[in-house]
Amino acid sequence: MNRAVFLDRDGVINEDVGYIYKPEEFHFIDGIFELCRTAQELGYLLIIVTNQAGIARGHYTEEDFRDLNDWMISELRRNSVDITAVFYCPYHPECGIGHYKRDSFDRKPHPGMIFKARDEFDIDLSKSFLIGDKDSDIEAGRNAGVGELILLKGKYQISCADDVSVYESLLDIDLGKWII
Repeated sequence: MNRAVFLDRDGVINEDVGYIYKPEEFHFIDGIFELCRTAQELGYLLIIVTNQAGIARGHYTEEDFRDLNDWMISELRRNSVDITAVFYCPYHPECGIGHYKRDSFDRKPHPGMIFKARDEFDIDLSKSFLIGDKDSDIEAGRNAGVGELILLKGKYQISCADDVSVYESLLDIDLGKWII
């Protein structure tokens, strides 16, 4: 079985400044390249799991998201980071427009995206990590049975639990300390 590091996008990979869909608005967070390269060296798959309410709210289209996603993946690859897969949820139960207004098992805090990745890539969730910047990220990881939950402090009010490691910066995270 494989091990993975599940990464939220906005607030973990890039600065969360709202509904981003253009490369010129996308700014990588300090330490993301180093953290991802370390995870790869330790044998982890890199999986992005991201709610994309901007699609649901009509701020941008799924095509806009895919275009930005392709650009992001190429920039990560240019920095020696290979993303295994990106899973996204374009739905919002209250603020969605048209067919995007619905609840979805993929929308964090539900674990649907993580389960899809588990099934597609034969991932042992108990030996995997999740890095997020919101309670909903952590709750999705907890609901899926992800072994290590890491909360990156950012702009959101967060509540902590005993099973969560909290960090100020990606540069402070040492994935190797959890390897047995």
